[in-house]
Parts: sequence; structure tokens; C-alpha cells
Amino acid sequence: MRGFKETAAATVVAEIGDFTRFAHPQQLMSYAGLVPRESSSGNKVWRGAITKTGNPCLRWILTESAWSYRYKPSVSASMAKRMEGLSPHVQAIAWKAQNRLHRKYMRLLSRGKSRPVALMAVARELLGFIWAIAQQVSHESNGSAGLVA
Repeated sequence: MRGFKETAAATVVAEIGDFTRFAHPQQLMSYAGLVPRESSSGNKVWRGAITKTGNPCLRWILTESAWSYRYKPSVSASMAKRMEGLSPHVQAIAWKAQNRLHRKYMRLLSRGKSRPVALMAVARELLGFIWAIAQQVSHESNGSAGLVA
């Protein structure tokens, strides 16, 4: 994945541990503290900034990795080399992430959102793609052939 080399991958795996303990990517996003704060009363719902109650190291590495989605999707020579040996399903998820996260970042900026707000939204969705890849790898290592994500 773009913006996600050895250091970022090792940090995410070390901070999360077992990905299978999260049944849904939303649970993982909450664990990282990347979900919006909510205050509800009756029919009124207010959503604010991210909660920041989760894992600060995980949130930091994801926001640093999310910066790379400012640029147009492409596969550089170094990224192609890193992707060698990965299953086609994992490569497809990574390419889908690259396209979708770049579009999301640009769309949020065009709607007048600030760069940090757009960056947090991209980091949150990036974590969802990381969860999908972890689920796919888990299924492939267990002998299951179907795509999870």
C-alpha cells in the first residue's frame, strides 16, 4: 500500500496484535480513536472531532501514512517490488484503497474541509482497508479461497 512500508506495517501490527478480535472495521477504527465524537439526545445528534480515546501511536502512524494519498494513484517501481508475491486479492484491495483514498482526500478539500480534517478521514478509511487486507491474509493462510472484503 502507498505510504505503508516496513516501519508503518510493523507499528500497526505491534499496536493492534490480533486483527481477528475485530469483527468489523468500525471496531478497529474506534480502537484507534479515529471515529467522530457523538453527543445524542432525543432526535438530535451532534458529531464533532475525533475522540482521541484510542491508541495514540496507532493513530499517529496512520495519519503519517495517510499523507501519501494526496498524490494521484500510481504504482512506482519500489511499490511494485514490495507487492511481488502478494495474492491478487490483496493487490486488488491495495489498488482500490489507493484510488478511493485519493478521491476522498480531494473531494473533502473541494468541499472546503481543512487538510487535517481530510487527513483524519483518509486515515480512518485507510485503517478499514488495512483490516480488509488482514482478513484476506488470514483467510488465505487458513486455506479459504474466498475474498472477505
